Amino acid sequence: MGDMSNSSDFYAKNQRSENNHAGGFGVSVLELRSLMEQRATEAVVRVQEEYGGVEGLCSRLNTSPTEGLTSSQADLDKRREVYGENTIPPKKPKTFLELVWEALQDVTLIILEVAAVVSLGLSFYRPPGDTSVDSCGAAAGGEEGEGEAGWIEGAAILLSVVCVVLVTAFNDWSKEKQFRGLQSRIQQEQKFQVVRDGQVVQLPVADLVVGDIAQIKYGDLLPTDGILIQGNDLKIDESSLTGESDHVKKDTEHDPMLLSGTHVMEGSGRMVVTAVGVNSQTGIIFTLLGAGTEEEELKEKKVKKQDGAAAMEMQPLKSAEGGEPDEKEKRKVNVSKKDKSVLQGKLTKLAVQIGKAGLLMSSITVIMLVLTFVIDTFVVQGLPWLTECTPIYIQYFVKFFIVGVTVLVVAVPEGLPLAVTISLAYSVKKMMKDNNLVRHLDACETMGNATAICSDKTGTLTTNRMTAVQCYIADVHHKVVPDPGALPPKSLDVLMHAISINSAYTSKILPPDIEGGLPKQVGNKTECGLLGLVLDLKRDYQPIRKQMPEELLYKVYTFNSARKSMSTVVKQPDGSYRMYSKGASEIMLKKCNRILNEVGEPRVFRPRDRDEMVKKVIEPMACEGLRTICVAYRDFPASPEPLWDEEDLILNDLIAVSVVGIEDPVRPEVPDAIMKCQHAGITVRMVTGDNINTARAIAIKCGIIHPGEDFLCIDGKEFNRRIRNEKGEVEQERMDKVWPKLRVLARSSPTDKHTLVKGIIDSTMVAQRQVVAVTGDGTNDGPALKKADVGFAMGIAGTDVAKEASDIILTDDNFSSIVKAVMWGRNVYDSISKFLQFQLTVNVVAVIVAFTGACVTQDSPLKAVQMLWVNLIMDTFASLALATEPPTESLLKRRPYGRNKPLISSTMTKNILGHAVYQLIIIFTLLFAGEKIFDIDSGRGAPLHSPPSEHYTIIFNAFVMMQIFNEINARKIHGERNVFEGIFRNPIFCTIVFGTIVLQVLIVQLGGKPFSCVALDIEKWMWCVFLGMGELLWGQVISTIPNSGLRFLRRAGQLSQKDELPEDDVNDDNEEIDHAERELRRGQILWFRGLNRIQTQIDVVNTFKSGCSYQAQAGALRRQSSTTSQTQDVTHVSSPSHVSLSNALSSPTNTTTTTTTTAVAAAAAAAAATATAPSPTTGQC
Repeated sequence: MGDMSNSSDFYAKNQRSENNHAGGFGVSVLELRSLMEQRATEAVVRVQEEYGGVEGLCSRLNTSPTEGLTSSQADLDKRREVYGENTIPPKKPKTFLELVWEALQDVTLIILEVAAVVSLGLSFYRPPGDTSVDSCGAAAGGEEGEGEAGWIEGAAILLSVVCVVLVTAFNDWSKEKQFRGLQSRIQQEQKFQVVRDGQVVQLPVADLVVGDIAQIKYGDLLPTDGILIQGNDLKIDESSLTGESDHVKKDTEHDPMLLSGTHVMEGSGRMVVTAVGVNSQTGIIFTLLGAGTEEEELKEKKVKKQDGAAAMEMQPLKSAEGGEPDEKEKRKVNVSKKDKSVLQGKLTKLAVQIGKAGLLMSSITVIMLVLTFVIDTFVVQGLPWLTECTPIYIQYFVKFFIVGVTVLVVAVPEGLPLAVTISLAYSVKKMMKDNNLVRHLDACETMGNATAICSDKTGTLTTNRMTAVQCYIADVHHKVVPDPGALPPKSLDVLMHAISINSAYTSKILPPDIEGGLPKQVGNKTECGLLGLVLDLKRDYQPIRKQMPEELLYKVYTFNSARKSMSTVVKQPDGSYRMYSKGASEIMLKKCNRILNEVGEPRVFRPRDRDEMVKKVIEPMACEGLRTICVAYRDFPASPEPLWDEEDLILNDLIAVSVVGIEDPVRPEVPDAIMKCQHAGITVRMVTGDNINTARAIAIKCGIIHPGEDFLCIDGKEFNRRIRNEKGEVEQERMDKVWPKLRVLARSSPTDKHTLVKGIIDSTMVAQRQVVAVTGDGTNDGPALKKADVGFAMGIAGTDVAKEASDIILTDDNFSSIVKAVMWGRNVYDSISKFLQFQLTVNVVAVIVAFTGACVTQDSPLKAVQMLWVNLIMDTFASLALATEPPTESLLKRRPYGRNKPLISSTMTKNILGHAVYQLIIIFTLLFAGEKIFDIDSGRGAPLHSPPSEHYTIIFNAFVMMQIFNEINARKIHGERNVFEGIFRNPIFCTIVFGTIVLQVLIVQLGGKPFSCVALDIEKWMWCVFLGMGELLWGQVISTIPNSGLRFLRRAGQLSQKDELPEDDVNDDNEEIDHAERELRRGQILWFRGLNRIQTQIDVVNTFKSGCSYQAQAGALRRQSSTTSQTQDVTHVSSPSHVSLSNALSSPTNTTTTTTTTAVAAAAAAAAATATAPSPTTGQC
C-alpha cells in the first residue's frame, strides 16, 4: 500500500490544497491517507508525534471523542466537499447504442441479415439481353410487375431484425436499470451507529463523514477507515485486505488502525472516521481496479486493430459488464453447488436437446429444398445451367437458406431467457413487499425446491422482545418479578450493578413511540430484557452507567459462541477489581463455587447444590419456554494484578447472584407458517444456542414437533457424539442416522449448524438431493449461510457479515416471510413451465409445418417474416404474460419438485403433444384442402416473387388465433380444467392477449406484401377465430386423457446425478490462460460460438450475480488448459452479451463436456446451418 500514496496525480481530484489545510480543518486528505497506510506501533508513534494522540487528531478534525459531530448540515456538507463522500462511484452503465451493438452480435441475426441483404441485392437482378425468364425454370418468374416487388421480403426481414434488436437492447437496458436500483437498495440497508450531538444514531453508511465518532461492535463490516479511540476485547478479520486469516487484536496502545471492508469478529469500541469513499483503503483498491480495467480495454482495442477479424472473435472474452471485472470469473476458485441452480441446470439441458433437434430439422429442410429444386429444374425439366440464370438460381438457394434459418429460429425457444428474466425480476420486486430482499436472483427459484429449513429460534420464530418474568435470588424462586423490598439490599445492589455495567452500553430501553405502547428495546434484546428487570425492580441503570462510563471499564470479555458468556472488569476505589459475568445458566453455574444467600452473603455452592438448582429452578423455567441467564461476580485483590489474558483462571470461582428467566414469545403467525411448510413437504428444524428444554418448549408451541411423533431433540454435545467417530471426524453414514429425525438442535455452535447443513446436502440416502435453506444472524453463521442452497440473513438482528454471506435478507426477521419466499420460488418454476408448455407447442407445430411444407410444396406455408412475428414478437409478449402470474396458496399444497424431476412433466408433455396434433390437423387440412373449403385460389406452388395468396393468409391467421387461445390453456400446467380461474387478477395477461389480437388484425388487413398477407373478409375472420377457440374445447378433451400412457417423453430437461453436482473446488493450476492454445483455436471459434450459444443463452439467471452482489473483488480471467477445458472454453466464447453466463456451464461436469463435444461434432457435420437462434433478451445486467 505504501507506494500508492506516491501517485498523487492519480488521486489529485480527491485532494485539496494543503496551504489552506483542507478548508479550515487541521489535517488534509493526503495526510490522512498517508497516516492510514501505517500499521501497528508505527501508526501509534506517528499519531502521537504528529497529532498529539487520537484526542489531538479529533481536535484537528473539529470533532469530540465523546459528543461526536454536530448535526449542522453546513458542517457536514463542508466535510463531504473537503474529504469526499462515503460512496464509491459505480461503473458507468452501457448506453442504449452499446446494447444495440451487442444485440447485433447474435450469430443467427447476422446470418439472417446477410441472407436478407443477398436476397435484396439479387431481387433487382434481371437476366441480360433477350434471355427469357422462362428459360431459367418454370418457377422463376411471377406475374407481371411482381418481380419488381421482390425486394420487399428482404427488406421485411431486415426490418424484423431491427425490431428484435431494439426489443433486446431495451430489455437489457431496463434490466440494468432495475438491478442497479436493487444494488442501491441493498446498500441503503446497511446502517451504522455514530455519535452525533452526544446521541447514538443509526445512519446509512453513505452519510458517514470524516470526523464522525462511530460505535463498532461484534459482526460489523467497517464502512470507513478509522482510528480506535476506545476498545473492548476488539478482534478484526482483515483477510479481505491482507489475506491473513488470523484475527488481529486492536487496542489503542499497540494497533489502533481500523480499515474499511474488514469485519469485527469480537468485542466493541469507538473510532474516529479518518477516510471515506475513494480515499479509504477499500476505495483505493476499487479505484485501482477501475484504472486497471480501463487500461485492459485500451489494450484490447489495440489488439483488435492489429489483429483484425481473429481478434474480434476473441472479444467476447471480455466481461459482459463493459469492463467491470466479472465477479463470477473472480470468484471461480470458490465455485459452490449453488452456483448452478436447479432450474438453470434443467433449462441448459433442455436447450441443448432442443438446439440439436432444431439444427437437424433446419439442415434437412435446406437439403430437401435444394435437392427438390435441382432435380425438378435440371433433371425433370432438363434445363441447362445458363450463366445469365445463375443469380436467379442463387436467389432460390438464398430463399431456401432463409427458410432453413427460420426453421432453426422457430425451433430454439429464445423467448425462454426473457421469460426467466421477467419472472425472476417480477418476483424479486414483489418479494421486497413481502420483506424478502433478494441479493442473488437464482435463490428466488431455488427456494421453490427447498425440502428443509434450518431456522434460528430467537427473533425468527419468536418476537425477539425479551421480558424477564421469573428470577431466583436470595435462595427463593420468584414466579413473578418480586417487589424490591422483599430482596436483601446487598443482593439487589450487586444485581443492579452487574446488569447495568456488564452489558453493551448501546443496549437501552427508550420510552414508547406511541402513548400506551410498549417501551422500545434498542440493541441486544437479551440485555434489554435484563435492563427491563432493573426498571421493574424500581431502579435505573443510567445513573450507574454515568458513574462508570464505558472508557473506565478496565477489561471486557465480550460474548462469543465459544464463551457463551460476557464479563466486564471494573476497578474499585480501593484499587481492587470486581468482575461481573452473565451467560447461559448451566455453563455459568459450573464456574460458581459460592452463591449469595437470603441475607446477601456468599455461601458455599457445591456440585450437588448445583444439580438440585438445575432440577428445581432451571429446568422448570426452561420447560415453560424461558431462556435462563445466570448473573455472577468475582472480586480480585489490587496486588498482584491478575493475568487478565488467562481466561480459564479468571472466569472461574464466581459467586452466583441470580438466575433470571426471560420470556421471548412465539410470533403469533409462526405456527400457521410452519404448518404450511409441513403441508408443502418442507421439514423445519430449529437450530438454537438455547437450553434443550427451552428449545423443546418453543418447538412444541411453534408446531415443529408434535407429542407422540418419532423425532429427535438433542443438544450440540450429543449431536457431535452421534455423528463423529473415535478420531473426531464427521462420518456421513452416522450423520444419515441422525438428520432425518432431527427437529431440534439446542446449545449448538455455528460449527454444528454448518456440519448439519453440509450433512443434509451431502446425504445420498434419499432419492432426491435435499435443498436446504438456513437462517442466520451472527458473524459465525457465515459458513452455514454460504453452504446452504439458500441463506437467509436477519435484516434487523443480523450482522453485516451474515448479510453479506446470505442470498436473501429478511427485512422483518420473521419466519413467515420465508414461507412467502417458498411461494414465490415455486411460482417462478411454474411460470417458466407455463411458458415452456406454450412455447414448445408453437415450436413443434411451426417446425413441422415449415419442414413438411418445404418438402411437399417446395415452400414454407408460413413465410420467414410471419414466423419471425410469431416466434419473436408474440413469444416476447407471451413470456411477459405468463411470467407475471401472481402466486396462490395452492402452490403450498404440493411437495417440492426436487432436483431430478423433469422440467417438462407428463401432464405438460400431454398438453404440448395434444395441442400440436390439433393445430397440425387444422393447418394441413387448410394447406391441402383450404382452397376447396373456402372456394379460393390455391397458394401452393406459387413462383418466386408471386403476390401473397388468400389461401396462405388464412393458414397464417388461423395459426396465430390458435396460439392466442392456447396461451389461455397454458395458464394451467397441472391438469386443471378451469383455465380462466384468476385470469382477471393478472391485468398484464389480459392486456397482452387483447393487444396481440389487435396487432394480428392490423398485420392481416394492412400487412400486405411485407407480411405476405391479403386482407380477409368477415366470414373468413370468423372461421379463423372459431378454429382458434376450438383450442379451449380441445384442452378439455386433453385433460380427460390419463397420463399413464405418456411415459416416453418424461425425461426432457431432467438432471442426472452428475449434472446436479458440479465440483466444489476448481484447481487453480489448470485455470491459467494458455495464450498459444488460444491463438490456435481462434479459427475454430466462429463454429463453436453458434452451437454453444444455445447452451449459454438459457443461463440468463447467472448474469445477474455480478450485478447484484455488492462486494466486488479483484480477479483475473482464468481458463483450464486441460483437454476437458478446451471444449469448455468454447462456452466462454459466446456472444459478448452472454459472457458472464458461462460460469455455470464451465464447471467441469461430465454433462457439459459431453454436450459441448457433441455440439462440436454436430457443427462439423452440418456446416450449412451452424447458427443458433436470436435471443430477444441478452443475459446481462
